[in-house]
Amino acid sequence: MAVFSETLELSTEAEAQAIDITERVAAIIRKSRLKAGIACVFSPSSTSAVVANESDAGVDEDLAALLERVAPRRAGYRHEERWHDGNGHSHVRASLLGQGFTFPFEGGKPRLGTWQQIWFVELDNKPRTREVVVQLVGE
Repeated sequence: MAVFSETLELSTEAEAQAIDITERVAAIIRKSRLKAGIACVFSPSSTSAVVANESDAGVDEDLAALLERVAPRRAGYRHEERWHDGNGHSHVRASLLGQGFTFPFEGGKPRLGTWQQIWFVELDNKPRTREVVVQLVGE
């Protein structure tokens, strides 16, 4: 059993921005030379998320619309009372989506569904430079 880790750096531009990182994660799996195991893609941030879904089908816009209905920007958040940084909704949204996605890999490739891609989702209310940790456990 071996462990391989690498960190991706992303620059984001906008709130609810979905970035397809599938190929970058697949490249890390290839680079590791591990043939099979489990991959964890994790964002060490409380205002971003990592999810799997279909790209280029309007899903990112649907997700943004859903998040606005469930955790609206302009609702009252206790976080705002303390920090006054305008991103209480970002924290709630990240808690709903989750900061990590775990999946198997085999033959040096991600074992994703036919239409699945791995997305990093920026949820904060301003552009950011983000790190995404990719950690593999396998053989």
